[in-house]
Amino acid sequence: MTPDEILLDAQERMDKAINHLHAEFRGVRTGRASAALVEYIKVDYYGSLTDLKSIAAISVPEATQLLIKPFDATAVSEIKKAIESSDLGLNPQTEGKQIRIEIPALSSDRRKQLAGHIKKLGEDAKVALRNVRRDANRHADALKKNDDAKYSEDELETLKKETQDIIKEHEKKIETMIADKTKEIMAV
Repeated sequence: MTPDEILLDAQERMDKAINHLHAEFRGVRTGRASAALVEYIKVDYYGSLTDLKSIAAISVPEATQLLIKPFDATAVSEIKKAIESSDLGLNPQTEGKQIRIEIPALSSDRRKQLAGHIKKLGEDAKVALRNVRRDANRHADALKKNDDAKYSEDELETLKKETQDIIKEHEKKIETMIADKTKEIMAV
């Protein structure tokens, strides 16, 4: 790998960590109904764990309601079980061939719990960023030992500095995302 390839790889992997965190945050309850809240719940569908969004249409008929219409009506009971066993605290109601979920208002204790959960997800994302930086620095050190391609010490130090700059930029994004989501959760 060249220094440019190492830097590009680090950038892409850090962007993926940010995108993953964004997807995780979408699934955290805020008191308003959102399809993202349940779309990644794993349902035991004919022996394999499948995302709910793959086997059902999820809609938001009202601000505090979700409506789930399975493509296969026989999956209703499995979907209900999966939602009940998820850690979302939701109570799905079966209505024939569909499931309706009322999103209850969040208590102040639950809001604080969710804010803590948001912070933990953010810290996990920062750990992922640090792992990417570690890998990039290892690749840079490997270039030092590589006899085929000679890179100057200055080039390799610049690479490490640029990697550090990228991680700082991504950590700021994560902090902003945590603050925004916490504010959203704490809003009554």
